[in-house]
Amino acid sequence: MFIETIPNRGSRPAILLREGWRQDGKVQKRTVANLTHWPAEKVESLRRLLKGDRLVPADQAIVIDRSKPHGHVEAVLGALRRLGLEDMIASRRCRQRDLVVAMIVQRLTDPCSKLASTRCWQDTTLAEELAVADADVDELYDALDWLLARQKRIENKLAARHLWEGASALYDVSSSYYEGRTCVLAQWGYNRDGKDGTLCIVYGVLTDGQGRPVAVEVYPGNTGDPTTVPDQVQKLREQFGLQRVVLVGDRGMLTQTQINRLKEYPQLGWISALRSESIRQLIGSGAIQLSLFDQQDLAEIAAPEFPGERLVVCFNPLLAEERRRKREDLLASTEKELKKLASAVARRTRTPMSAKEIALKAGKQQNRFKMGKHFLLTIADGQFQWQRDEQAIEQEKKLDGIYVVRTSEPADRLSSADAVRTYKGLSQVERAFRVLKSLDLRIRPIHHHTEDHVRGHIFLCLLAYYVEWHMRKALAPLLFDDEELDEARGQRDPVKPAKPSASAKAKKTTRQTPDGLPVHSFQTLMAALATRCRNTCRFPAVEEDRNQAAMTFPRLTEPTDLQTRVFKLLELLPGT
Repeated sequence: MFIETIPNRGSRPAILLREGWRQDGKVQKRTVANLTHWPAEKVESLRRLLKGDRLVPADQAIVIDRSKPHGHVEAVLGALRRLGLEDMIASRRCRQRDLVVAMIVQRLTDPCSKLASTRCWQDTTLAEELAVADADVDELYDALDWLLARQKRIENKLAARHLWEGASALYDVSSSYYEGRTCVLAQWGYNRDGKDGTLCIVYGVLTDGQGRPVAVEVYPGNTGDPTTVPDQVQKLREQFGLQRVVLVGDRGMLTQTQINRLKEYPQLGWISALRSESIRQLIGSGAIQLSLFDQQDLAEIAAPEFPGERLVVCFNPLLAEERRRKREDLLASTEKELKKLASAVARRTRTPMSAKEIALKAGKQQNRFKMGKHFLLTIADGQFQWQRDEQAIEQEKKLDGIYVVRTSEPADRLSSADAVRTYKGLSQVERAFRVLKSLDLRIRPIHHHTEDHVRGHIFLCLLAYYVEWHMRKALAPLLFDDEELDEARGQRDPVKPAKPSASAKAKKTTRQTPDGLPVHSFQTLMAALATRCRNTCRFPAVEEDRNQAAMTFPRLTEPTDLQTRVFKLLELLPGT
């Protein structure tokens, strides 16, 4: 018996179940049933049965033994390789390079400790992709040591790619808290994480003018920010071989002492800003007057106190108003606390408070809001009075909205507006610290016991940020990031607050891209990619041949529209 399809002019073909035989050398046919009304899949099943194929229920035809998240590994590892980072780490593949690359990818897909990494990458395709499924935590620490020994060579390659003679280099310092007391780098210092009672470790990040990371240096937790600047000068000039570079650092980094040292290198330019004390002196001497800003919001001046420097004075009225509002709120909050203290002192008639006790309490209240300089206190045994220092407040009001950018670069190389824009570019280094410390990379808390392991861990996180920086740029249409920001930075008003582009506003309002895809953060986009799995499938052995091993094969989940767009933006699809 067989199934035959008979064309039917003007209507659907007839599908017939027929029986055939030979008689007197001729083929004879007889229609057994008309199957035209049957569904196509039912007809196909009968056709295969008549051919002798063995049919099994659909849920038994293929067994999925294991499903491992793969899409996020595929995207990050693909982006890393397109950047050529593997070759930067080591030109030839080796076990240590595979382990380092695996730790970088793990840091981006699910940041965790080194021990946890050896567990987590067993549950994704990462261990299979890099053949590191058998690695243990000790081997990962050995790979960290191997990476640290190659740090200078890798940084040299990054600098050769992203820095050149005359380029700007952004530099800033941060710190992270340390769990434990075993590492010599962990010291008591200024803890920017606000983690009281813990030691910290300082590290400085050097980037190109766009915020792309190039190098990192690690210091003990009690290291002052300005003392790290000479190391960066040495790195730029000697390690990278660059003589003509513009180093950009904030006013707390490039202090007058450090600028005096930078002046010893005539070809090395710099951009920083004046502290409030220096601005106050310039206002007092008449060098800065509000009339400068009648027609524009910035003006360039010269002052004998800063020979050979260009001073670009900026006035932002919105910033001025915000500072006045904040100061009034803090003054009111401080007065509220001082009133409570005055009432407490007045109530203590039987055993009056001593002047020392009152002074300690008053100092604590003033320091809480950092407004002590704006109050005059009268303290004696059992007596406490206070009043605002109106003269000090008026003096500070003159500084509201005013900041001064200072630079050694001549006007023919750098305009006043570009000097301000370049200085504000330090926000990109600050973004690097936010990413390093946030859920993206989790550089903290630091648990490593030895100095080398701490340095290797921080350098590894920097390389992971290097990959994320480029991925964010490519995936900006799918993220809440402003796609037009880079172009706008070179054109917008250097003083006025930055405004998001129309496309960025639309994404934040609708939470969708123009083509209807959901807008993501970097973390949620990684989670969405992880739903693309690599499935290990098999055909169960037939019952008649139970000794025959079942055949297994991998099968990837079909990508969603969102995943396809990600791979296209990262240029990981064939033909892109």
